[in-house]
Amino acid sequence: MLPLDELCALLEAYLDQEQIGQIRRAYSFAEAAHSGQQRLSGEPYISHPLAVAKILAGMHLDHQSIMAAMLHDVIEDTGITKEQLVREFGEEVAELVDGVSKLTQIRFRSKAEAEAENFRKMLLAMVRDIRVILVKLADRLHNMRTLGVMAPEKRRRIARETLDVYVPIANRLGLHTLRLELEDLGFAALYPMRYRVLSEAVRKARGNRKEVLNKISAAIEERLQQEGLPGRVAGREKHLYSIYQKMLNKHLTFSEVFDVYAFRIIVDKADTCYRALGVAHSLYKPVPGKFKDYIAIPKSNGYQGLHTVLFGPYGVPIEIQIRTEDMDKVAESGIAAHWVYKTGEKPGSNAQARAREWLRELLEMQKNAGNSLEFIENVKIDLFPDEVYVFTPKGKIMRLLRGSTAVDFAYAVHTDVGNSCVAAKIDRQLVPLSTPLANGQTVEIVTAAGARPNPAWLNFVVTGKARGNIRNYLKNLKTEEAIALGRRMLDGALSVHALSLAKVPQERFAALLKELKLKGIENLYEEIGLGNRMAPLVARRLAPARDEVGERSRAEALKNVLTRYVPGWLKGGEQRAASPPLLIKGTEGMVVTFAKCCRPIPGDPILGFVTSGRGIVIHTESCKNVAEYRSRPEKWIDVQWAPGINSEFPVEVRVDVINQRGALATVAAAIAEMGANIDNVGIEERDGKYSTLTFIIEVQNRVHLAKIMRRVRSIDLVARINRVKS
Repeated sequence: MLPLDELCALLEAYLDQEQIGQIRRAYSFAEAAHSGQQRLSGEPYISHPLAVAKILAGMHLDHQSIMAAMLHDVIEDTGITKEQLVREFGEEVAELVDGVSKLTQIRFRSKAEAEAENFRKMLLAMVRDIRVILVKLADRLHNMRTLGVMAPEKRRRIARETLDVYVPIANRLGLHTLRLELEDLGFAALYPMRYRVLSEAVRKARGNRKEVLNKISAAIEERLQQEGLPGRVAGREKHLYSIYQKMLNKHLTFSEVFDVYAFRIIVDKADTCYRALGVAHSLYKPVPGKFKDYIAIPKSNGYQGLHTVLFGPYGVPIEIQIRTEDMDKVAESGIAAHWVYKTGEKPGSNAQARAREWLRELLEMQKNAGNSLEFIENVKIDLFPDEVYVFTPKGKIMRLLRGSTAVDFAYAVHTDVGNSCVAAKIDRQLVPLSTPLANGQTVEIVTAAGARPNPAWLNFVVTGKARGNIRNYLKNLKTEEAIALGRRMLDGALSVHALSLAKVPQERFAALLKELKLKGIENLYEEIGLGNRMAPLVARRLAPARDEVGERSRAEALKNVLTRYVPGWLKGGEQRAASPPLLIKGTEGMVVTFAKCCRPIPGDPILGFVTSGRGIVIHTESCKNVAEYRSRPEKWIDVQWAPGINSEFPVEVRVDVINQRGALATVAAAIAEMGANIDNVGIEERDGKYSTLTFIIEVQNRVHLAKIMRRVRSIDLVARINRVKS
């Protein structure tokens, strides 16, 4: 039988003759397009698309997917265009081929970025039509089956990519059979020696197990018949890669992993699954804590079943999975089980619904990601299979990655809930937002109008959705704050030239933006606010030309800038240029930061240092770093505290106390009594008599700090207290 006839024989089981005829036409088109091309093995190139189509036919995919499999390489490897495919086979098939085609290489800064961009495009094509990834996975499976003809280095690279990217996607979509083959093929290519040793060990051990397997299987079947439960029992072989992973991750020997007998019980309906579980538990004692109910709470890829571990005969553990026939089909084929794909008709299976939910989340992550590498990082995080199941206050089950925190939960509920969350309750108890969640907990998120994400959340969130949304919000927030700050800085710099933003003609702005290659005035403000451009220099270019205001010497112009931006630069009887300093309110956000070396607070004389990409860093005038940076006067900016500041600022104080029980609690209570929050505390034992307590506390200003220090100094245990300034 010819290869195409073999495929058509498979297709006749579920497709009509008209659809098979269209597939034959796609084959003829692809065969003509690839005419004269060969694979590395020497076979005609058409053998590859045909093999991919056979894999998909085994999944019972629709005729358009099979046609796309036939044509998936014609756009890149031949002179055929997408428009030709549209004319020949219709828009839908052409779109599928376009999504699956090896993507055109673009010039990127690095190979990693190029691969990330191609992977991003593939995932986005998959979001538009989920069949794209099924064809892509079948394409990868056939490539892995024929990997032997490639050079060792290329074999290892493709195998690593398969295990890192394609296997987790297949697992996420519930394609169990395909995933297992990809894992074993990837393992064989990546670690050929380990694969050979392990496969030989399995072959030798298998003979000794047959008798025990048959005995346990017969005992389970007999007990099911006695209870009148219809079902079949099958022994389950552990795959080489899963054996290897268990040995590696749990530090077990081969005998410890292989000495576990695994069985699958397939019954008619869900109710029978639970009755069969009772039968198994009555036959052999269950291992405590090893029962999992994936029927009541399915896995994120739609998998359902009951899992239990029993103490078997001869003291060996027995793993048992109990499923219905339908659950078994979904477990093996995932979203490809009961494939229905017609215009306007949504796939109905649990696995397909969950796959589409994941794809919607992918689309949201893509919108929020700054670049392809960030997107792929978030996707890889989301592909980890370990999960935790928690409840909303209304009893809805939420699935999250193992290690997820209250913030991850908030973003899983809704992006707006995550952005505005301020506190969390687990089982009605207030907990920190960084608290990891455990199975079965009820989680409630407390939100507040005007609240916004904290950059520190990125240190503990684990889901891609939470990470992407936080980064996106902070990115946009930083842009807005930089624009506002840049506007203020430029307006202040223009005052040196007796100008303001309102007085600068629009044509001057337009000419400057064109010269600087910026799209709009807000981009200019942002560049200034982030410290990428100096406000005085921009102001000078916006000011009238010298012949309009009279010639001035270069020295005079430089002096004007220095007197404006370097406090204390003028000596003797000279007077500073009359221009207002930039007022610092403490609410400027991420573009104005307060130096940790001196921790300035309202009331301290301060200076601003402009740092490229970060905006303005505020130091005290007495900070040792001020002296170091004096050689760069163009980077300093004159700043002052705005009147009536109503914010809190961190400050570091050091307290020497007598070594005595309760000293820390006494000092901390005194600080709290004065209305200050303690951010951090450190303890260092100086000698047998004294210890040094270092606090970082939130204060309103110098007056507030002075009151706290007076209160702490009055404690008998305290020998000395002072503020740490550098």
